[in-house]
Amino acid sequence: MSTVTVWNEFRHEREDDDAAAVYPDGIHATIADALADDHEVRTATLDEPEHGLSDDVLAETDVLCWWGHVAHDEVSDAVVDRVHERVLDGMGLVVLHSGHFAKIFRRLMGTECDLQWREDGETERLWVVDPGHPIADGVGESIELARTEMYGEPFDVPEPDRLVFVSWFAGGEVFRSGCCYRRGKGHIFYFRPGHETYPIYHEPEVQQVLRNAVSWAAPVTKSVTEG
Repeated sequence: MSTVTVWNEFRHEREDDDAAAVYPDGIHATIADALADDHEVRTATLDEPEHGLSDDVLAETDVLCWWGHVAHDEVSDAVVDRVHERVLDGMGLVVLHSGHFAKIFRRLMGTECDLQWREDGETERLWVVDPGHPIADGVGESIELARTEMYGEPFDVPEPDRLVFVSWFAGGEVFRSGCCYRRGKGHIFYFRPGHETYPIYHEPEVQQVLRNAVSWAAPVTKSVTEG
């Protein structure tokens, strides 16, 4: 069992009625609940002292899950430095949806992490393109989400070490939606699905992927073939 910290800005859910209706206790609470049976979970939010990510908290964290959207610039550079150091030292990092623009993800990728997007609420199908990867365990050949925000290529990130999911959208776009990286001793997984007003983190298959991703990213000895 790993110790997981689920981090969230927790802005939309307090300021937007539609977001509050879907995630009344915050996106972080929904994700934490999904992980709680398999891991020891705590939560942290942007407006807490040190964003809830003190040295002590990070020292006890095996895997950090990160959800951000509208307040990336408000994240302290000192906290980013602290998280960056922990990832290089072996802490896992699972970056979700619009967290592609988070300071910590951009620093670890070394790119702008830009992409195409369209807010349309149409269908997304995530195809499992690496069914042997541990993050795909228990998932069928695809996951269908009825209403999502479209993210499209080009996605300005380095070539993933392993690519687990590729998304197709109703508009015809495709996107690398499940990207695995290693930086220093730390394992990083970027997972595209998620939105503040769509109940994506309530979906059982999405929750399964999150549980798998946390287990994969935890700092344990892994074979080279796991990626």
